[in-house]
Amino acid sequence: MSATDYDNDELIFLDDDDASGLEPQVYKQWNILIVDDDEEIHTVTRLALSDLIVNDRKLNFLHAYSGNEAKQLLQDYGKSIAIILLDVVMETDDAGFHVVKYIREEMELFEPRIILRTGQPGYAPEEEVIKLYDINDYKTKTELTRGKLLTTVISSLRSYQQIMTINQNRLGLEKIISSSSNLFEEHSVKGFCEGVVTQISSLIGLEADGLLCARAGAVLDKDDNGVYVLGAAGEYAPLINEHIDNVKNKNIVEQINRCLRLKQHIFEADSSVLYINRAGFEAAVYVHMARQIHELDKNLLEVFLSSISVGYENVNLFHELRNAAFRDWLTRLPNRNEFINMLDKPHLYAGTDYAVALVDVNHFSDINDGLGQEAGNDLLRAISERFQDNFSEKVRRGRIGADVFGLIGPAKEVNPDTIKTLFQSSFKVSDHTLPVSVTIGFCQLDDKPNVGIEILKRTNIALNRAKKNLSDNYEYYAKDIEDQTTWRLDMIRRLRSDFMERKLELWFQPQVDLLSEKVVGMEGLLRWPDGNNGYISPAVFIPLAEYSGLIVDIGQWVLEESCRRLKSLNESGFDNLRVAVNISIPQFRDRYFVDKVKDALKASNCDPSFLELEITESVVMDEPQIVIDALSTLKAHGVAIAIDDFGTGFSSMSYLQKLPLDRLKVDRSFVKDIQPGQSAVLAETIVTLGNKLGLLTIAEGVETREQASYMIKLGCDEAQGYLYAKPMPFEELLDFLQHAKN
Repeated sequence: MSATDYDNDELIFLDDDDASGLEPQVYKQWNILIVDDDEEIHTVTRLALSDLIVNDRKLNFLHAYSGNEAKQLLQDYGKSIAIILLDVVMETDDAGFHVVKYIREEMELFEPRIILRTGQPGYAPEEEVIKLYDINDYKTKTELTRGKLLTTVISSLRSYQQIMTINQNRLGLEKIISSSSNLFEEHSVKGFCEGVVTQISSLIGLEADGLLCARAGAVLDKDDNGVYVLGAAGEYAPLINEHIDNVKNKNIVEQINRCLRLKQHIFEADSSVLYINRAGFEAAVYVHMARQIHELDKNLLEVFLSSISVGYENVNLFHELRNAAFRDWLTRLPNRNEFINMLDKPHLYAGTDYAVALVDVNHFSDINDGLGQEAGNDLLRAISERFQDNFSEKVRRGRIGADVFGLIGPAKEVNPDTIKTLFQSSFKVSDHTLPVSVTIGFCQLDDKPNVGIEILKRTNIALNRAKKNLSDNYEYYAKDIEDQTTWRLDMIRRLRSDFMERKLELWFQPQVDLLSEKVVGMEGLLRWPDGNNGYISPAVFIPLAEYSGLIVDIGQWVLEESCRRLKSLNESGFDNLRVAVNISIPQFRDRYFVDKVKDALKASNCDPSFLELEITESVVMDEPQIVIDALSTLKAHGVAIAIDDFGTGFSSMSYLQKLPLDRLKVDRSFVKDIQPGQSAVLAETIVTLGNKLGLLTIAEGVETREQASYMIKLGCDEAQGYLYAKPMPFEELLDFLQHAKN
């Protein structure tokens, strides 16, 4: 009589004659704990049940001879014990009851079935004991004949198996429900796939022992398209997130690959591989089986797979969304968000000697514009691949911006020399060979906890400084750099706030005719009160205004204020004085600049000839044609034009001839060179040039009579400086002019 002649849960006894013709069969086991202080009871029980096979499992006997020994074995084996044959009276009259209480209440083991045996009938009421302690049976030893013992053990094993199946089913459902309700947790795929494996095993009455595999591109951060274990139970649980080739059982690997290749279920005698496919996401579920499953089970699995395939699609779509949020679509590297997350996790770094680098590809927009965006994309991918090929696994990489890569790793790898070496050879992009230069910002990590966004900010500060570095293409972050940046941003905020609150002031410095020393005009000079009865130097805040773009609004206010003061001068009887206003290059770039000048004059009803616009040589050289066109239009409108600080900006004479100038201003640095008994060649050259071009000349920074006399000798027309008057507020200017008039 063989095992195949019987259905589940039937007893199988092999006669000695029959067994000789069969190949040895390996069985799994049911653990049976015998607890009795009588050695003979152990022997008789073992002999009575030794040949019993239930559900293709033999019995494995564990022996305890007292309540305390039983407790120790229970601690070692726990839920794996299926049945406990327990004597009531051992070292004490109720030792067995204490063991039962220990099992159910202290260990909270509710799965093992308990059969109480006693040699003293009537010791405890049978009905009360069974109700109180969840006991399967309570028999006297004399009535437990071999037949009754077999019947009791078989029914108890069935109960144990049903309880374990229900628990497996519950655990599988809990994992799937937990997974579906926590899709936004990182472990959702793992939990979902584990639940699938457990639930399938429960549905067909098996232990949870299998694995679910799928292609990595769907849900794992892998660059290949290999098959990986997404979820597993039983002995395969340690293989989660591992490549399928790491499964040592080659038969399992072959069956899973065959299932994915054929796109259908595979049912074998000892295993099944179930195929899942939903919206392009496919997976194979391998389940180990000790027996071949019935057709009814197959139908049940079909319904179950159809149901859970929707959940499988959802977790895949969720991970695609997560990848879109945290991975760069082009290079498959972590994007800026994920790079910051990496910087937030210092435990990823082996030590403090680590560095962060931002690598900016120079002139990348030229490649996009000249060769096309696809060539630019190919270059970015090539750079990413070169990083991967030349850095160790300790160096983590990311794409932070359009043409900026991020690196985190040991300083011995993430350093200027190593990175510059990678870009010494050109990149092959389509049919082009492109040399690439980069600018790099570094930030050395320390052992202090830092927020990832702060580390990235510091590295970016270093990168911006590196772009201004004329000698090297890299810069390391230093605290004073951040302090300067913080100071600059704070000053810009203060400047913007004070400008909006009209705290800035426009002062005026008179300009005089050198021969008569009569006031012929004045220059409008911007002043910024510091709130402590002092003023912040224009050399400090003018560059800040230009850097922030605020110079356009401030410059317009200065222009309008100058026109308004011109009108006040006219109304006060000083109707022959001009006001000079400095104009910056950002103002010229404003397409409405010319109209704004005209509107300011019109609003104050000012004669354009009394407004003089001063420009520096650097303004002309930055955007020569824009400046020339704008000034020519304003010159035609009647506005006077002067070039300030002449001789300091290496002007092009061709542009100088094209400018519609009225006046040249000799820079104060040349006037300062005038010393008694010495000649000032540059000052003389500029005055001579002005005279040759038919332009008036005015000397800045005249502070002594010797300087004034020398400039008169050179033929200079006008002067401006402390010898005649300092810059002053408008009210003081009116008093100064009134005294000069009298």
